[in-house]
Amino acid sequence: QVQIVESGGGLVQAGGSLNLSCVASGNIVSINAMGWSRQAPGKERELVAVISSGGTTKYADSVKGRFTVSRDNAKNTVYLQMDSLKPEDTAVYYCNAEGVKSLRYVGFATFWGQGTQVTVSS
Repeated sequence: QVQIVESGGGLVQAGGSLNLSCVASGNIVSINAMGWSRQAPGKERELVAVISSGGTTKYADSVKGRFTVSRDNAKNTVYLQMDSLKPEDTAVYYCNAEGVKSLRYVGFATFWGQGTQVTVSS
């Protein structure tokens, strides 16, 4: 199938920055949308940012102006630049790829990564 691998998480002080990366692999032909969600302890998973293959972006209100999502279609990679981090941004961040077309199967599918921990200390 298709593999989704995130990297770039870690521990940072409030006000600091982190850059997350996510690579999709597996004989991929195309990907419709790629995005990031997060889940904090005791809370539901929430959408953080998403970007279409054409570059259209959407952000959660809580991260607008602080986070920037971008992608490299040729590398099947999506990035999340996180600036001015706050303790409430602490969560496991998950990458997902939607509308994935691959040589390994018929049709389109959605895949999720295993997640990367982001911890923001006050």
